[in-house]
Amino acid sequence: MTQTLLVAQLSREVDVLSVNKIFTDHMVLQRDQPIHIWGKGLPGATVRVTLSRTASAVARVNPDSTWSVYLPAQAASSQPRSIKIISGKKNILISNVLMGDIWICIGQSNMEWPMQREMHYREAIATANQPNLRFYNPTYAGKNIFNQYYTDSVLERMHPEKFFAPTSWQVSDSNSFRAMSAVAYYYGKSIVETTKVPIGLINLSIAGAPLETFIGVDALKSDPRFAAKATEPWLTNPAIPVWVKERGNQNLLTGTNHPFKPGHVYEAGLKPLFPLAIKGIINYQGESNAQELERVYEYGALTQLMVQNFRGRFKQPMLPYFFVQLSSIDSVKYKGQYWHLFRDEQRKIMERVSYSGMAVCTDYGLKDNVHPTNKKIVGERLARWALNKEYGLSIVPSGPLPLRAEYNNGLLQITFNHAIDGLATADGKALRGFSLDGVHEVSARIQKGKLQLGNAVSSGSEMVVIDCEAQPQYVYYNWKPYTDGNLVNREQLPTSTFKIKVHLKKQQ
Repeated sequence: MTQTLLVAQLSREVDVLSVNKIFTDHMVLQRDQPIHIWGKGLPGATVRVTLSRTASAVARVNPDSTWSVYLPAQAASSQPRSIKIISGKKNILISNVLMGDIWICIGQSNMEWPMQREMHYREAIATANQPNLRFYNPTYAGKNIFNQYYTDSVLERMHPEKFFAPTSWQVSDSNSFRAMSAVAYYYGKSIVETTKVPIGLINLSIAGAPLETFIGVDALKSDPRFAAKATEPWLTNPAIPVWVKERGNQNLLTGTNHPFKPGHVYEAGLKPLFPLAIKGIINYQGESNAQELERVYEYGALTQLMVQNFRGRFKQPMLPYFFVQLSSIDSVKYKGQYWHLFRDEQRKIMERVSYSGMAVCTDYGLKDNVHPTNKKIVGERLARWALNKEYGLSIVPSGPLPLRAEYNNGLLQITFNHAIDGLATADGKALRGFSLDGVHEVSARIQKGKLQLGNAVSSGSEMVVIDCEAQPQYVYYNWKPYTDGNLVNREQLPTSTFKIKVHLKKQQ
């Protein structure tokens, strides 16, 4: 290298300073946790980071060109602040930063579904200007490419570091919210309007994505139940959902990187965020894992592994995880014959995973379309879990969830959680949706009764009762892909699909 070129290179390197791409104008920083900011610079150089003159920290750039600082935790605030990063002559300014809660949004097409295609989009425009609601909504390589091979340019972007296109944070308004996940938008909007806490939504949802793509390969390999999922080639791996492999093979003539590949979105989108403090995760996913019985029955444990993976890597053992149960669909035009079994496995996730909650939306499913367009009800029901569990509001988070089924002397009694204020039918008609064999519907009714909750007994609660001559082994509710059950609580929130064992009632 000539002396002239060497001097030119050194002069450029003196001014080298960058911050991780998540840090842009209009962003939300996580409140009540130390603020971690990191980037790259010239080895040995000093980097000073200041947050609106209220907090500052200094770091020296490491030999590998990385640097990071931690600023003191800050309370929630909608007052815009600035972050100034200085090293030598280089100065980076990040403006209009709020202190609030960051929620990462994952899932497949029902989470990805944009506001501009949502049922209530036109009326939502009037309230879209939400200065305390912010989006980080990157697009990804291969989006909307079906039934054809990826071009060389798309394949080049399949590398994890290039998969998500560079973007910046946006403030919610009638323009920016059009491409945002509708479920995530209504979720965030509900929290902002109810609590006044600024909310930042990072959307990493991928149409068609199986759960496996959001889980680290190392996590899969470490679990004997799922280690086979990390085996290559994934495009022929029998442990991967069949439909997922079909779509992958439609796109890949060469190479293996793909949005559906186990661990791919984890590497491309989640892993770069692990140094960031966040509030929690929301997820609307499952359609791609619900088409084979083996995949259905492993889903709960696979979800548990994923959440453990997230909590370990974010170093937040109580990281909230709220998710959407699959809706209803007929199996005539769609391979949804196992959806009732899948919904029940999703219900059981709340027993496997602490600090979790499930939004039930079977009453808004469509018979012949996997994409119900009413995402408003989905996002708002999902937000009820957060408002109750994370924001301390006295709000019923869910529709009725079965607690216990007991049989005695010709009468089956089913008690429910989230029904302390009573049960009802959504349409005012007779109760429907119950079965004792999973096939034939039986007559059921709502009745006052005594509900045992720990050491306390509530005499004003309501239960479902079914007359039957002999003790059945199980009782089922909404046990078919497209459901018409109508049991709700007084908040008009629907009951989850379930299959539970019937116990003989002990005599008192």
